[in-house]
Amino acid sequence: MTTDTDIPFVSHIIELRARLIKVLLAMLFVFCALFSLSSELYSFISQPILDQLPPGSSLIATDVTSTFFTPFKLTLIASFFLTIPVILYQFWSFISPGLYAKEKRIALPLLALSVSLFYAGIAFAHFIIFPLVMSFFTSITPENVTITPDIAQYLTIALKLFFAFGLAFEIPVVTVFFVLTGITTVASLSSKRPYIILICFVAGMLLTPPDPVSQTLLAIPMWLLFEFGLLLSRLLRSQKHSGQDLTNVND
Repeated sequence: MTTDTDIPFVSHIIELRARLIKVLLAMLFVFCALFSLSSELYSFISQPILDQLPPGSSLIATDVTSTFFTPFKLTLIASFFLTIPVILYQFWSFISPGLYAKEKRIALPLLALSVSLFYAGIAFAHFIIFPLVMSFFTSITPENVTITPDIAQYLTIALKLFFAFGLAFEIPVVTVFFVLTGITTVASLSSKRPYIILICFVAGMLLTPPDPVSQTLLAIPMWLLFEFGLLLSRLLRSQKHSGQDLTNVND
């Protein structure tokens, strides 16, 4: 027997299912649109390593099925990345009825900023970090060794770096979220700046080859993104306090 309290829960489940179906349909549409271009998409992703190989060299496939499944995997993951705005929009539409007006004013810009920074991290990895990483590895290759990268292995490395840099560029959003939810304060984070900078350089050391140039190229943007998050947090907190003061005056 269904009670009155079960009806809202069931309606939420039905709405969630409908929104998940919309997300899957969007991913399927993007996948179908990209599948015919899967070879060109892989060529674009592999360009950083191809630019560092000797003239006439190319990637290889050590598994006969890799020539199909590697571009297929790339297209599938690219479809997910490109559908992130749709995913976040459906997520926003699902939770927004339960938010206060002031929470909506903050959450929507944060979602938009989160998507933009994630894509910026991927672009930074592809156009800045990849050429440096591949240049480093090809430069240390012994003279009697010929580099012939495997297409599946290269894709695995590329996707890990894309995901790592995409998440690293979410630092401002995480910083603002922690401050606005009261988990920490701007003053507390500012006092921990030396430790944050150290963590950024440790992350740069772990995510990039062991050379100071590429490590610094990740650590400095992470630190600057942290400072950007602090700045946004200060602005949002000051606006919140100004709004509260104005309300008290009107009362």
